[in-house]
Amino acid sequence: MNRYILPLSVLGTAVGGAVLLKDFVAGGACPSKTTIPGKTVIVTGANTGIGKQTALELARRGGAIILACRDLEKCEAAAREIRGETLNHHVNARHLDLASLKSIREFAAKIIEEEERVHILINNAAVMRCPHWTTEDGFEMQLGVNYLGHFLLTNLLLDKLKASAPSRIINLSSLAHVAGHIDFEDLNWEKRKYDTKAAYCQSKLAVVLFTKELSRQLQGTGVTVNALHPGVARTELGRHTGMHSSTFSSFTLAGDVVTPRQGV
Repeated sequence: MNRYILPLSVLGTAVGGAVLLKDFVAGGACPSKTTIPGKTVIVTGANTGIGKQTALELARRGGAIILACRDLEKCEAAAREIRGETLNHHVNARHLDLASLKSIREFAAKIIEEEERVHILINNAAVMRCPHWTTEDGFEMQLGVNYLGHFLLTNLLLDKLKASAPSRIINLSSLAHVAGHIDFEDLNWEKRKYDTKAAYCQSKLAVVLFTKELSRQLQGTGVTVNALHPGVARTELGRHTGMHSSTFSSFTLAGDVVTPRQGV
């Protein structure tokens, strides 16, 4: 009997550790039940994953939701689905390609012209560990989409957000930012061998630093700025990583798409 004690103890410890890891990477739950009637919300990358779940939850809470996505067909399908599920008809799709400065400027100009107020901007869209691609304007893709695109979008909409105060900007970062290092001599990985993980961490660190500085600059304006780690979930974001390919990772990395209660 004694010979089974050690193996069973090790197994129990491993299973317990996996459960704790799953809870940690999944993130905490949001307890708020606040409703937002009359509030206009923009969610980037909202046709799938956490962005779509966020838009769905905020539509349930009565907001006027603008889904801003690169693939307009998928975006419109997501908007129709959310309208049908929530019976909130103030859910609309707009084209926004964060890998194109031209597209970002066109999107922002349309929002400024057509929307009286913008109360919440959720910078959710991201790419993760993709090949060494570049944006339309020549930036390394992960830095370009995850940080630079949202940086430009936020600044173009800043006057509208100030005029709508109290308002807020929410930037989705990642726990990966702690491993990030920004190489100001080679932001686009033109002088080094491309490292998909390091490039992703760099982009998410940039998001955190941007959030901290913007929050400081906007003190007293009625616009709050926060960054968050939404937890790890099975979404299209991980399609280049293989992170859900093993049984262990599928179990520990939160399984299904997290809901806004878990991820926002």
